[in-house]
Amino acid sequence: MATWQIQQAKSKLSELIERSKREGPQTITKHGKPSAVILSMEEYDSLRRNEPDLVDVLFRLGPKFDDLDIERSKDTGREVELE
Repeated sequence: MATWQIQQAKSKLSELIERSKREGPQTITKHGKPSAVILSMEEYDSLRRNEPDLVDVLFRLGPKFDDLDIERSKDTGREVELE
């Protein structure tokens, strides 16, 4: 993965985008530390396709409650004297 300083990335944005298409992700650093990654649209879309949506999480991947026994107690409580 190629690394670009933020000043370089600003001045050569078009080249940065083209390289992300040809060579893959490009890292942008700020003060010498990785700060962002530029991806091609194709690579971004492929990453998003693997992400489950809310329906998947709730109905397919989420917890199963098939054996959950939900039954209300028949206990009516206790008698309390009111004065």
